[in-house]
Amino acid sequence: MDRDSPKDAVRLDRWLWAARFFKTRALAAQAIAGGRVQVDGERVKRAKLIRVGDHIRLRQGPYEYHLVVRELAERRASARVAATWYEESAESREARAILALRLKSSQPPRVTGKGRPTKRERRILERFKRRHDD
Repeated sequence: MDRDSPKDAVRLDRWLWAARFFKTRALAAQAIAGGRVQVDGERVKRAKLIRVGDHIRLRQGPYEYHLVVRELAERRASARVAATWYEESAESREARAILALRLKSSQPPRVTGKGRPTKRERRILERFKRRHDD
């Protein structure tokens, strides 16, 4: 078989890596094994052969992608080229934008007792110590 000839199916983990959803194939395989990737509504294994037209649901962190495979690839390409290999649904894109905005506007959680105190916390501690040193 010629190396440059188009294939009619590609392994799921390889396609996710080539389409730049994951930095390594190992991370793609780990996400698939963890159930964060579904093909046509079913949980699959990483060796699942995907074809043009397959629907992929992918969860990465708090974000969820709903994709339709438009082109198959086994080799990684630039992000601009890789973005042409799939089509994301408008609802998915909109939901991710809303979630990103919500996450940006929410205050980051502060774990008390971990790390250095903030300036405010340090001033409260100093006031407390001054009052109780007598």
